[in-house]
Amino acid sequence: MKLGWVSDIHLDCLNDDLAVDAFLEDVASRNADAWLIGGDIAEASSVVAYLQRFELATRGTVYFVLGNHDFYGRSIEAVQRQIRSALSRSTRLVWLSDAEVQHVDGGLVIVGDDGWADARLGDARGTPVLLKDFFLIRELAGLSRPSLIHAMTALGDAAAQRLEPKLCRAAESSDRVVVLTHVPPFREAAWYDGRMSSDEFLPWFSSRAMGEVILACAAAHPAVRFLVLCGHTHGPGTCEPARNVIVHTAGAEYGAPRVQAVFDFTEGAWPSAPVSQGG
Repeated sequence: MKLGWVSDIHLDCLNDDLAVDAFLEDVASRNADAWLIGGDIAEASSVVAYLQRFELATRGTVYFVLGNHDFYGRSIEAVQRQIRSALSRSTRLVWLSDAEVQHVDGGLVIVGDDGWADARLGDARGTPVLLKDFFLIRELAGLSRPSLIHAMTALGDAAAQRLEPKLCRAAESSDRVVVLTHVPPFREAAWYDGRMSSDEFLPWFSSRAMGEVILACAAAHPAVRFLVLCGHTHGPGTCEPARNVIVHTAGAEYGAPRVQAVFDFTEGAWPSAPVSQGG
């Protein structure tokens, strides 16, 4: 079983359809059995169209989560409705936030959730850093700092609460679990420019609630190995917050989408490194 992984591809930032086609041709050439998309696919007006193009260009199931950019220009609720409507007409797209545990070849299981930064790490009250989220996502636009922190914490908690029961069921059914999310669930995974994000960026670049759920499940199932894939910060890096948990954070550049990795789980293996990376 070979799982391809892309994240933060921002296809709406490409100049034309030829550039999108070139990226999708590269994706198809990797011969993965299924794909994982870690969010920030486009913006609200085009995310469904790009998911459909990705589906047409690949074989096997396309498992995905949404990132903050995928909600730009509309409300969270509106984007969720349009995604559900699109999935009703698809046979190979699976939105992990809205799906149960996914059992794939060789006993591997996949779970995931969009995830949201929960403003618990770093200096949420004092940071001068403001994301476009706070102007372009309807539920976050125009909020005072206390209200914004409350809203982000609530979104982060809701994501962690959605993931928790699925993650527990996954760990009870397999000794190999892949977790896909958008926002880094640990301080150490919020890579930027070769180092951990500063306290000014951490409130919007990490989800402590999601990390706590993952570590609690990993501690309760020490024989299970967890591979966590995230993005959001555009800084590549790897950390191991527990003996049985490894976290890869995707690197990204606007206008230059790339395949992050193709992981080979053939015959029950647990890859210590991806088959291919970058390119």
